[in-house]
Amino acid sequence: MDVFITLAEQKIQAAIRNGELDNLPLKGKPIPVEDLSGIPEELRMGYKILKNAGMAPEEVVLNKELMTLRDLLTVCSDPDERKELKKRLSEKQLNFDLLMERNIKKPAYHQYAGKLRDKLGL
Repeated sequence: MDVFITLAEQKIQAAIRNGELDNLPLKGKPIPVEDLSGIPEELRMGYKILKNAGMAPEEVVLNKELMTLRDLLTVCSDPDERKELKKRLSEKQLNFDLLMERNIKKPAYHQYAGKLRDKLGL
């Protein structure tokens, strides 16, 4: 048996004995299967690593910020604050549009878009 496998197994067994694995979020439950079929194969590992690290692609972060700003605008009644929110929304929208324009020029985008259209039946 490989020395690294043996060492890893010993560490796992020690963690089990010490109760370090008792409070894991999915303990006793099946691991949910992620559907990555819409993502090009060469990008899947990168997306999974980023997701597991709590990172999101820039377009996802910008889109989330856009939604938040739109929500804030719908409930804001102060004219000065609304003006500032509209300015921030315009800046974020411009950044998002430029980012998406750059992404459209990438070959992986077209492959992903094609798979997404197929999945949605468009």
